Amino acid sequence: MKKKNIIYCLTALLAFSSCEDMFEPAKENTRQLETLTQESNYIYGLLINAYNHLPYKTTTTTDVATDDAATNVSGDTYKRMATGEWRSDNDPMSQWNACKEGVQYANLFLRYVNDVKWAPSAVSKQQMYIDRLTGEALGLRAIFYYHLIQAHGGYAEDGVLYGVPLLTEPEDMSSNYNQPRATFADCVKQIFTDCDAAAKLLPAQYKDLADEEDIPQKYKDLGAQLSGYNYVFGNMARNLVTAKVVQAVKAQTALLAASPAFRAQSGVTSAEAAKICAEVLKDVEFDPEGNIWYKNGEKLASSTSVIPEILWRADWDKGSSSQEVDNFPPSLWGSGKVNPSQNLVDAFPMANGYPISDARSGYDKQDPYANRDPRLSDDVIYNGATFKEVEIVTGTYASSSESADHKIKAGNKDNINNTGTQHTVTGYYLKKLLREDAGGSLTSTSAANAPHIYPRIRYTELFLAYAEAANDAWGPKVDGAGLGLSAYDVIKMIRQRAGIGVDNGDPYLEECAGSQDKMTELIRNERRIELCFENKRFWDIRRWQLPLDETVKGVQIDKIDENLEAVPENLTYTFINVETRPYEPYQNFGPIPYTEVRNWNALKQNKGW
Repeated sequence: MKKKNIIYCLTALLAFSSCEDMFEPAKENTRQLETLTQESNYIYGLLINAYNHLPYKTTTTTDVATDDAATNVSGDTYKRMATGEWRSDNDPMSQWNACKEGVQYANLFLRYVNDVKWAPSAVSKQQMYIDRLTGEALGLRAIFYYHLIQAHGGYAEDGVLYGVPLLTEPEDMSSNYNQPRATFADCVKQIFTDCDAAAKLLPAQYKDLADEEDIPQKYKDLGAQLSGYNYVFGNMARNLVTAKVVQAVKAQTALLAASPAFRAQSGVTSAEAAKICAEVLKDVEFDPEGNIWYKNGEKLASSTSVIPEILWRADWDKGSSSQEVDNFPPSLWGSGKVNPSQNLVDAFPMANGYPISDARSGYDKQDPYANRDPRLSDDVIYNGATFKEVEIVTGTYASSSESADHKIKAGNKDNINNTGTQHTVTGYYLKKLLREDAGGSLTSTSAANAPHIYPRIRYTELFLAYAEAANDAWGPKVDGAGLGLSAYDVIKMIRQRAGIGVDNGDPYLEECAGSQDKMTELIRNERRIELCFENKRFWDIRRWQLPLDETVKGVQIDKIDENLEAVPENLTYTFINVETRPYEPYQNFGPIPYTEVRNWNALKQNKGW
């Protein structure tokens, strides 16, 4: 971290002091730091700043840099990256600055947490605060390091797999900033250590207890009462880091480390990763509506709703409809920015479970959206689909549909060949994560409130992580972790929930269950579908060591005769190349920022950058 960032961190502390204190130079600043332990709100601000640096996104952004999507925004940062502008001095995927600053805040907080008077009049409450806040800070530090090694871990010219510099103490003006990168394996060990330590201090979830008998014995021995325990560990703390969250982060780290890109020198095997994933899932019930949580308007309308699918979420967003404004089709006053690719659409199987490339699937090229995996219509708006009671035509012909809300004809606004800028470039529009019921209708000048809950970690992601690691370790049908589920069992649950193979028993899944390699392909495809548009695809492609440079494809749909009805037999489907992606093989590992390598000679750059 640069010295100016450290100065920024220290300056941030002073923001909690009075205005007149800000005008006193070093002497007054030093006094504030020395008296930090007397002001609990002052030091608590460090932890809040760590939370403010969490790297989770709440809108679909990075998928347009992958084979899953393109965008109609010519200057989009991720589009430019994907089309040849990705450099070590221009890295939109970088986590370096934000996450390292987050680590600094967490480390500063950990330095002082034991000395602060959190609850001077109650010994039990004081200890409960120390435990909870220490656990949160350790968990946050683990999260930051996980995202750092995911973005910046890689092989240097010396053949060693490196992570990032490991810092477990706060930096100050006397620190040596010229720190070398720790090995990837050592970074993983530190993340595991932090997660384990945090899990011992935190509850699985924050909730008000109804009986004093349920208070942990360690706090009973200190005289804790129900009201005090609930004040520290109760409902008011919801959405903060919990033991379950840090266990999930440990599982994510383990899967990353056991993946093809890192496993040779990470020190983590697939068997170990599967067991860590199983530990998170051992008491979890599979949510039968977990793939469509974003459609439950009743639950999304409340800040206190519990959605079983979501382990950890961002704060409830009551009034924003930016996701809708950005991605609704133009005929519904949206900008249609994120356009699913034909590549992704082709990844959805038929309802009978077979891939569309399989002769047994029954796929009809002349009627390509019929009898498909129901998740396709949940996630993607394709030609002829109805959205908000409007027929969306992405082909080159006009729609005759009329919106009851807008009293306008859809015309050619949504067409792939529209001359304006706000139209699809692939022949598809985004549907997943959007509130179709967003308060009536959006207009060109205003947007109705559309409450959202954005997941940071979903249980489906963890089930898929377990399936991936378990299959790699023991094969499709072996439960080597004692979870009571094999990789096959997990994929069967996910596909049945989606409505696949309901009528025929999913023979393709049974076929894949006889081959570890086929099951690997199926698991990866299921992960691609289940987590699409949640900013996961870019990282998955890289850790699997798959090519990043797959050309993004789309479809142009024309009428044979404009006077004919727009039914499949009167349409032609022409698959088109939308965007080439000149990624290079070395870019499977991201760069260390150019300025950091230039400034600190102890930092080794990843090979190729």
